Amino acid sequence: MRRILVGIKRVIDYNVRVRVRPDHTGVVTDGVKMSANPFDSIALEEALRLRERGEADEVLAVSVGANEAQQQLRDALAMGADRAILVKAESPLEPPGVARVLLELAKRETPRIILLGKQAIDDDCNQTGQMLAALWDRPQATFASKIEIQGEVARVTREVDAGLETLEVDLPAVITTDLRLNEPRYIKLPDIMKAKKKPLDVVELASLGVDAAPLVKVLKYEPPPQRQKGVMVKDAAELVAALKQKGLV
Repeated sequence: MRRILVGIKRVIDYNVRVRVRPDHTGVVTDGVKMSANPFDSIALEEALRLRERGEADEVLAVSVGANEAQQQLRDALAMGADRAILVKAESPLEPPGVARVLLELAKRETPRIILLGKQAIDDDCNQTGQMLAALWDRPQATFASKIEIQGEVARVTREVDAGLETLEVDLPAVITTDLRLNEPRYIKLPDIMKAKKKPLDVVELASLGVDAAPLVKVLKYEPPPQRQKGVMVKDAAELVAALKQKGLV
């Protein structure tokens, strides 16, 4: 079966202002709207479009995290994914741990393509796709702005500093998606009702035999410093004088 595996991460919604906890041990999540990582939604939309073009038979949505991530997987099923898997982990995993989990699922599910968002908006790591490709020993194409499947080859256009770069990678492969690839579809109420009947399996992290121990210890969270109030000047001479006073010129 020509299967596409899509990673979905639960993050604080991009419209929500992130606040650091008073004790500096993390960010406030109680009562905060959570959503699928926007880049992952783009990856899911592209997987659905590939299936609609006859380039895939099944779209499998996967998330690694707490039980609450089932909500985002149900949204993925409502968008059009055929089934979903939640790898239940009590604490957040770092990119190497997530890559190892996806590798184990890739061995079980044998996907033709693994589609991931290029990065998550909570940690901005931009590492999981590349690590997974190295562990899986398969080609990778990152920051995709266009994907075309030609037989057993994926033709991927990506944006670079000099313009556009086109890569051809043999399948199976890992592809990470950029913002300009597509615009995810809206979820309709009938699709939400249908999604309740689609299979969503919950797998314990321990059952995969994956070493997901953290490699980095976070000591403290700090919000960015507040911007200082600007200074109005009348002319260029006053501007230069103000800059000299601050030691900037």
